[in-house]
Amino acid sequence: MSATSINRCNLPPWAIASRHFNANPQKLEIQGVRQANRLLFERLAQLASREQRGTQFHDYMDVKFQLHQWQEQNSKSSRKSLKNSYLRFLRGWLFDSNSIEGAVLKAWVESRIGLLPTFHRQSIDHLEDEAYQRFAFDRMKGAERTSAILSQFDLLYEFVQFELELLYPGRTHLKLYRGINDLDEHRILAQHSKKACLLRLNSLNSFTDDFEHAWEFGNRVLKAEVPLVKIFFCGGLLPRSLFKGEGELLVIGGEYEVEVLIGG
Repeated sequence: MSATSINRCNLPPWAIASRHFNANPQKLEIQGVRQANRLLFERLAQLASREQRGTQFHDYMDVKFQLHQWQEQNSKSSRKSLKNSYLRFLRGWLFDSNSIEGAVLKAWVESRIGLLPTFHRQSIDHLEDEAYQRFAFDRMKGAERTSAILSQFDLLYEFVQFELELLYPGRTHLKLYRGINDLDEHRILAQHSKKACLLRLNSLNSFTDDFEHAWEFGNRVLKAEVPLVKIFFCGGLLPRSLFKGEGELLVIGGEYEVEVLIGG
């Protein structure tokens, strides 16, 4: 189980999940997001600095989803729905990718990209698995008290893609690293050599562009060429006052050729 039959992208899930896509990536677009928020991206294009664009993006999210109005709501549930913004879910992922916040982020990948999770607290093999039902419960629990959180993630992805095009003009891939202790969260599809293999990564994964930093998270490091279009989030694109995980990148999964580096 790796992909659904539907998504909200311009390409089908099976194509996005494939190793061939990763070798020859194409632009991904979440249906209607850029068009519906045209004025935001026009404004971003006029700003010279990354800090300004990050602040402008957050201010736009604040107004569009009324995130600043949570204190004015009459009920506790209404206050929570606005306070639980995209930033809270990103921070929750940093703390624990198998948390309720992590389930909601994986749910966005499932809904928009069409890639199913292969791990959440435990390995997921089928939709009928108890493990998938637990994931679905976490997903529902996390999303029930939010203000259109999946739509917030839609805009976040498109903003990140806008920024990455400015940061890396002409580039299609970034060399990224992921520290692990074992391969339980991922499936080995082909073992090319002792160090090189084809993995099916989970629907969403933490990576870093800092090789040394990756070793802090395990006794093995996965090295991969990641398509820019599969980077859902890059911490350095938001002002530090909003988000301090600068070295963190969240990468959409699928089939990846990786090199497995083992510490001494």
